[in-house]
Amino acid sequence: MKTIVRAAMITRPMTRRLALQSLAGLGLLAGTSFRAIAASTRTYEINYSDDEWKKRLSPAQYKVLRQEGTERPYSSPLNNEHRKGIFACAGCDLDLYSSETNFESGTGWPSFYAPIENAIVLERDSSFGMVRDAVNCRRCGGHLGHVFNDGPKPTGLRYCMNGLALNFKPAAA
Repeated sequence: MKTIVRAAMITRPMTRRLALQSLAGLGLLAGTSFRAIAASTRTYEINYSDDEWKKRLSPAQYKVLRQEGTERPYSSPLNNEHRKGIFACAGCDLDLYSSETNFESGTGWPSFYAPIENAIVLERDSSFGMVRDAVNCRRCGGHLGHVFNDGPKPTGLRYCMNGLALNFKPAAA
C-alpha cells in the first residue's frame, strides 16, 4: 500500500507583520535597507539636497556616504596611513577619529577603537539579514561604516570605516 503525501498550500491573511517582512525581503533583493529610508527623514546640521551632495562628492563617495554603500576591502589608501593626525568626514570635514585610535584590524578597512567625542551617531542596521550598528557623521548624516565589539583595548570596539567616507588631515609638524 502506497501512502501519498500532498503538501497543503497554506494561505495567510496579509497582516502588518507579513507585509513588513515581504517589503524587507524586497529591500534585501534591491540592496537597500529600511534604515536608509528612516535615516533620510532625520535632519542634520548640514543638510544639502541630493543634487548638491552629488556635486560635492565623487560618485564613489556619494555611493558610500549618501547611499550606504561599502567600498571594496583593501582599496583605500587610508589603510596605510600611519602619520599623526585626524580622520575627518569626507562629506562635511567634521573631525571623527584621531590617528591615536587607529589600528590594523586585518579587515581591509580603516579601523579605530574610539571616535572623537560627539562626532558620530549610531543607528541600528538590520539590512542583509544581519543586525549591527551603522556609524554616521553626527553633523551631515553621512554613512561612515559599522561598529563591532571585537576591537582592541581599551574599548573593545572596532569602528570599521569606509576610507571613501574619510579625509586625512596630518598633524602640524
